[in-house]
Amino acid sequence: MTAAKNRILELRAELDQHNYRYHVLDEPSIPDAEYDRLFHELKALEAANPELITSDSPTQRVGSVALTAFTQVRHEVPMLSLGNAFEESDMREFDRRVTEGLDLPVGDLFGGSAAVEYSCEPKLDGLAVSLLYQDGVLVRGATRGDGTTGEDISVNVRTVRNIPLKLHGEGWPATLEVRGEVFMSKAGFERLNASQLEIGGKTFANPRNAAAGSLRQLDSKITANRPLEFCCYGIGQVSHDISDTHIGNLKQLQKWGMPISHELKLAKGIDECLDYYRDIGARRNSLTYEIDGVVFKVNSIADQRELGFRAREPRWAIAHKFPAMEELTELLDVEFQVGRTGAVTPVARLKPVKVAGVTVANATLHNMDEVARLGLMIGDTVIIRRAGDVIPQVVQVVTERRPENARAVQIPESCPVCGSHVERTQLIKRSKGKETVSEGAVYRCVGRLACGAQLKQAIIHFVSRRAMDIEGLGDKSVEQLVDEGLVSSPADLYALKFDDIVDLEGFAEVSSNKLLAAIEDSKKPGLARFIYALGIPDVGEETAKVLARSLGSLERVQQALPTVLTYLPECGLDGAHEIHLL
Repeated sequence: MTAAKNRILELRAELDQHNYRYHVLDEPSIPDAEYDRLFHELKALEAANPELITSDSPTQRVGSVALTAFTQVRHEVPMLSLGNAFEESDMREFDRRVTEGLDLPVGDLFGGSAAVEYSCEPKLDGLAVSLLYQDGVLVRGATRGDGTTGEDISVNVRTVRNIPLKLHGEGWPATLEVRGEVFMSKAGFERLNASQLEIGGKTFANPRNAAAGSLRQLDSKITANRPLEFCCYGIGQVSHDISDTHIGNLKQLQKWGMPISHELKLAKGIDECLDYYRDIGARRNSLTYEIDGVVFKVNSIADQRELGFRAREPRWAIAHKFPAMEELTELLDVEFQVGRTGAVTPVARLKPVKVAGVTVANATLHNMDEVARLGLMIGDTVIIRRAGDVIPQVVQVVTERRPENARAVQIPESCPVCGSHVERTQLIKRSKGKETVSEGAVYRCVGRLACGAQLKQAIIHFVSRRAMDIEGLGDKSVEQLVDEGLVSSPADLYALKFDDIVDLEGFAEVSSNKLLAAIEDSKKPGLARFIYALGIPDVGEETAKVLARSLGSLERVQQALPTVLTYLPECGLDGAHEIHLL
């Protein structure tokens, strides 16, 4: 072994140890200047001996050649979302379900049970990622995506300074998937925006957007220059168990070089969980990073397995969100948007204001009944609320600040997109052969697929992953096809030819052929997917599956009477009438 190789190995080991002490233990052992000296020595040695460079070297975090697109990654163990709690009673109900599920003694709603131990840690406001290690070496990084399929961001996660490229110590499983959050500290966010202003670049609204945008850069050299950090909160796929508790898993991961939350704590019973939530809430503004709540997990791995999962979330974990953040601003105007079903929905255009770290300029008003309930007029001062990632909403009008020139909000008589008549929907209650008609809360454009907005949304739904899954037809492409008059219904997609699309923006010979192939491949979907793709009101994925499984063909679905359909699970009377109108 040459002297250069020996020195390279020594420097790598020393720098890895310093990175561990700095990022994981928060106990730096040398000044930054000394770290820089060692780093530059290693970099110089590797430059002189390029055959000795390996992927796990501390120098290999600078990014590489820009990608043209991210490839997809299927998660072997789904990355599920968490159920939410907003009130103390929600948390006590969660504890009751857990104790019942484990067949433990259950107290009353306010007494709870102290039998269950929970792990507690802040819910970081960043981007969930998966890191896959094989024999201790980082081989893949992926986003959460839809929980089943994410994007391969391996080249980008390698640039995050506190993600170990090789695990420390020994004894790690041959296959180990680490899950956690990539985020940006408040200070890092401020530095990034300041530097963006200096170069005339785009600034970010909040640390979460900055972290997500940085991690999904096609050019990883940009990611490498962003102040990103990682915090581990669990494991996914693993070749053998690590510990019999969740906290035990995290503590062991920390020994292998993974940063975990300094606020991680064990709580015995629901009351200690609530105490932890109140404590973190009181210290929230003084933390160096943004959080939007606290995550509680049953600590015992055996108990987690016994409790299992619902369709989209584990029964053994919950996120207790902080109260919604509210601010005052001015309602500048109300505009109307047209959705897939023709619903004409009012949208508030606001004087921009920062709420919970996000600049808000628009808010949902739901429908005209909500406008009436609020007594809302254009020009009013309003209170808006933003809770987590929920779309901001107007919650109250400050009537004493109403200006003299305030204007009433009027629903348009004609569709703002196609000019068709806008009519108020009717609610039809059917029971024992009788129908009772009343006015609904929704106004609807009667143009149906003749309305460009409805047509675009209908096609976007039709081609979506859970429907016909036509890859290559994003929102922008669908808009072009409609605007150019190439499609006037989802069925027209199957009549598209190469010459129709090759000259559209974003298309060329290869992408046009790929799209046509994807359209051809979609001709043989399962019946359930096709029914769901039709976008029938009140018919979601589960109802579509029930219809397909129970009736077996589209013809039978069309012929089934509403009274017959209502005997099927997941199919209500209103949905049954919509299906019968096919």
